[in-house]
Amino acid sequence: MRIVHIANFYGPNSGGIKTTLHELGRGYLKYGHDFIYIVPGTQFYQEQTPYGRKITLPSVILPGSGSYRIIKSNKALRELVRELAPDRIEISDRFTLRGMGKFAKAQGIPTVVFSHETLRGLANRFLPAWLPRKALVNWHNKRLAKSFDHVIATTEFAAAEFREIGTKNLVKIPLGVDLVNFSPDNRSLIFKQELLKGSQVLLVHCGRLSPEKEPQRSIEALTELRARGIDARLVIVGIGPMWKKIRLLAKDLPVDTLGYIADRKRVAAILSSADVSLAPGPLETFCLSALESIASGTPVVASESSAVGEFLKVNLKHPAGAVAADNGVAFADAIESLLYRPKLRAVARSAAEALPWDKTIQLMMLLHGIEGIGSKAPSVITKRKLMIAS
Repeated sequence: MRIVHIANFYGPNSGGIKTTLHELGRGYLKYGHDFIYIVPGTQFYQEQTPYGRKITLPSVILPGSGSYRIIKSNKALRELVRELAPDRIEISDRFTLRGMGKFAKAQGIPTVVFSHETLRGLANRFLPAWLPRKALVNWHNKRLAKSFDHVIATTEFAAAEFREIGTKNLVKIPLGVDLVNFSPDNRSLIFKQELLKGSQVLLVHCGRLSPEKEPQRSIEALTELRARGIDARLVIVGIGPMWKKIRLLAKDLPVDTLGYIADRKRVAAILSSADVSLAPGPLETFCLSALESIASGTPVVASESSAVGEFLKVNLKHPAGAVAADNGVAFADAIESLLYRPKLRAVARSAAEALPWDKTIQLMMLLHGIEGIGSKAPSVITKRKLMIAS
């Protein structure tokens, strides 16, 4: 089977989207499928990668996004897809690529779209209150669901806004985590001391520095902890439009801003050496860096309004971390509650082991491979075949 995945917001410094594409491609290739991913670039270019054939199309930079790109011409994209003649199409952009669903239906090609964002959360944060935000979100989500054979949500948090409008072709398939490269075995006390630079508690924030992810919350939490006499240091891995603001906020504080790190092994070493990993984004529908943290044996403190608490299993007696209200004091309280509890590292790793990438791949192949996939099949897929993903 030839599967074509089209994604915007993919680039050298992108995190979750790039990781998702690469892991999907690696998995499909493992099971004998042909995988092609089309992403924005500076010009038309194609190359064979360990994750499948990568094709870049000319694109434009989205203003204010911190260098994120979107494909310039959807017409050129449609022509390319016709030439590639895929058996299935996957989409990772619910906004600018929604029209690809209608195009694919006209070509008789089954489609899925990943809902990587909570549109309701984005609307509530960025749209003025006088607009009918709920109605606009519902209108968009109904059109999105109608355009594609299936909408994929990775968590209940992401699925909620579709369930509320009775979306029939919604399927929940969680993303996975690399359990080999991200492991407690990477933990090094020597490396931890290098990162601590004389401090006692090591915190790490790994993620894109953009407004909707609230990276300043980690600095607020650090400031509060130090006011309580806890000698903590914060390492920030990532880059984005708030880079300068974060560096300014971190001035005169024990904070290291390391920027984007392409070497996943180094990221894994940092995550595994930390005492607590922070995921303050209130709109996160999955947050791969948080999942990579617990795979590394490091407990996570996340926003209580995001999806992260789902895979931290915060409702259980022994969770893999904690959630907190969206303020620095609450985050500091949650961090302090996790310190000096070494058994948490094994609990964190165990929670991550429930979400291997191979499980994601098998669920995706199940979705793609069911006879009669399309408008007549979603209720059967959701209720009988994909319940194991819920």
